[in-house]
Amino acid sequence: MRKLLRRLARAMLFVVPVAVAAAVVGYAVQTREGPRRLPPEERTTPVRVVTVPSVDVVPRALGYGSAQPGRVWEAVGEVSGTVIYRHPELAKGALLRAGTELLRIDPTDYRLAIAQIEASIRSTEAQLAVLDVREANTRRSLAIEDRSIDLARKELERKQSLVRQGTVSQATVDQEERAVLAGEQALQNLRNAMNLLPAERSVLEATRDQLGAQLETARRDLERTTIVAPFDCRIAEVNVEQAQFAARGKVLVVADSLDVAEVNAQVPIGTLLTLVPAELNLPLQEPMLAMARIREVVDLEATVRLRTGRGATQWPARFQRISDTVDPRTRTVGVIVAVDDPYRRTGPGRRPPLVKNMYVEVEIRGPPRHGAVVVPRSALHGRAVRVVDSEGRLRIREVETEFMQTNFVVVASGIEAGERVVVSDLPFAVDGMRLAPEEDEEALVALVAEAVGTTPVQ
Repeated sequence: MRKLLRRLARAMLFVVPVAVAAAVVGYAVQTREGPRRLPPEERTTPVRVVTVPSVDVVPRALGYGSAQPGRVWEAVGEVSGTVIYRHPELAKGALLRAGTELLRIDPTDYRLAIAQIEASIRSTEAQLAVLDVREANTRRSLAIEDRSIDLARKELERKQSLVRQGTVSQATVDQEERAVLAGEQALQNLRNAMNLLPAERSVLEATRDQLGAQLETARRDLERTTIVAPFDCRIAEVNVEQAQFAARGKVLVVADSLDVAEVNAQVPIGTLLTLVPAELNLPLQEPMLAMARIREVVDLEATVRLRTGRGATQWPARFQRISDTVDPRTRTVGVIVAVDDPYRRTGPGRRPPLVKNMYVEVEIRGPPRHGAVVVPRSALHGRAVRVVDSEGRLRIREVETEFMQTNFVVVASGIEAGERVVVSDLPFAVDGMRLAPEEDEEALVALVAEAVGTTPVQ
């Protein structure tokens, strides 16, 4: 009985609170008021905007490449011999002035060759002098012999007359005739000798001229035993040591010039063509022809820049030429620019020189486009920009672009200077939605600075 009462008491402890709670809920449901209807409110979305500026845009193209010396000199051995002198500073990386003697090959053999040729020339000239004497003697002998034969002929005629008179014998006449024939033979021999003298002279003169050419070659070979730097240079390679035999045709020294450095930077074709004003009417359907004429019609400026952890070092450069090929994979073309005096104003730890194989960026600038309308590139969505009108509502506009740079776009039509464009993200952009615009002064300053070219292209 007691157990039953205890169970009944425990059941009442659960049932009574539940019944009370159910009664309270029922009363609240019966006495509650209906939901109140609030008037609809339009949501306003905060956005960052930039007032569109009109500026003198400087179109720029950016490329990257490695610096190379403007001239590379290879000292090829033009003569062979043992190296008897090597400049004490001749080593890879050394800076040497123009006219510095770098190497000297033993000149003994070449001096002996000169002495031998000079002796042969003197011998030939002596033979020519002897020939002159022979010619003079032969001429005198001819004159004497000619006079003698005349006398002999007259004597022959006299004796022939005496034979007819019967005064002298026929034998005397025959003897006199033989004397005339002998004189004529001697005269003919002298004439033959005289005729041969010009040929002998020609042979000796040709020999003398040949020896003279050999002498000039020997003297040039002697000069070639000394190798000097043709210009201010930096040594890139040394392939011979002192007391070592240097063979003819071997590259002994390689040196790079210091006066000019060139950079062949790869630049996208489309970006490069934006440097050319549209009014020039270059044949854009033929990109290579158009690029070849860029230097003729457009005054381009260039800057070479080296970026390091300590900042950027830059050098003014000259636009030189366009490379002969286009990379079909990247659609880029090589643009060669030149930097004068790449070692000028260098300072250890502060400003490095523009040395060979240094990887740098090249910025090329075209003539400014006056009064251009520019917007941040982030404000362009496809072909549309988002504009905040005078009532603070979003208007989506389609625009025509003239060209694009890294962080901005030059707009040809569809938007005017002074309008406000949205530069922040709008996940759900609906034309006509209400906005709360806030000017982004920092973005405007960066936009103008990059458009006018006062900051480097990023």
